[in-house]
Amino acid sequence: MARTPLSGTQHTLRAGDDAAVIAAVGASLRSYRHDGRDLVVPFDADEVRPGYRGATLAPWPNRIVDGAYAFGGTSYRTALTEPERGQALHGLAAWLDFVAVDLGPDHVTLAATIEPQLGYPWRVRIETTYALSATGLTQTVTATNEGVDPAPFGTGPHPYLVAGPNPLDSWTLTLPADEVLETTPDRLSPTGLAPVTADAERFDFREPRRIGAVEIDHAFTGLTRDAEGTAAVRVVDEAAGTGVEIVFDGACPWVQIHTADQPDGAASPAHRAGLAVEPMTCAPDAFNDDAYPFDTGLLVLEPGRSLSASWRIAAL
Repeated sequence: MARTPLSGTQHTLRAGDDAAVIAAVGASLRSYRHDGRDLVVPFDADEVRPGYRGATLAPWPNRIVDGAYAFGGTSYRTALTEPERGQALHGLAAWLDFVAVDLGPDHVTLAATIEPQLGYPWRVRIETTYALSATGLTQTVTATNEGVDPAPFGTGPHPYLVAGPNPLDSWTLTLPADEVLETTPDRLSPTGLAPVTADAERFDFREPRRIGAVEIDHAFTGLTRDAEGTAAVRVVDEAAGTGVEIVFDGACPWVQIHTADQPDGAASPAHRAGLAVEPMTCAPDAFNDDAYPFDTGLLVLEPGRSLSASWRIAAL
């Protein structure tokens, strides 16, 4: 009997010369290649997924501060999965083993259930479909509340985009966001919204410009959208003449940007190897919505109801 790789069952999707591989653990985008080049930072099949690279995040993306929140008049505490910062990071689905419920040459639908547990006592089924076509790789996440009580919810992906072979510092970023969520420097706990012009060198990429040496690990909102209501974040390696974008609709009013800076710097192969671009249905710490004077985008999933969000990664 063949041994299952550490990242779970592998599902390879093909469309023309393009290929994407989805790993079952965390319904993770393990690799995506267009014309022979990586559009996301990949990892090996027989490797414990590095961090949250490519994972599907649910029932919350980003952080719950101190792992503590109140919902429906009851207080909850969930596991601190980012112990170095004392935060609950990226939800509960990232290490679940998703099972294929529909599979074809260019698509796969994976499903898993978040069971009621301490800190999140709701049963939520997560289905996610990856579909590869000539226009890119589209992921759709659908959550269904299979319990009897309303449940707080949020979702998003965690790809690290790769514009080309040259260093990230030389890439050009287009980020059509007017506002940035400021955070504490040590724990990245939200402190409030600010215009991107408050620190334009670090945060204002409404017009395309080089990333340079700035370090970013922040959520952005106030997104400019096209006539169809979609927003697009783009990175381009101008020297190579290549790039990649992620496009998302109004289901995701927030997007997290992370320049992948590692604690040990250049000694880590992952240091600034790609740009994390994470469309999110809600802000960091949205489960503490009442603590903030702005709309965090927290979703409430009613019993028996479903909610969906989607995004598309494509070559430029």
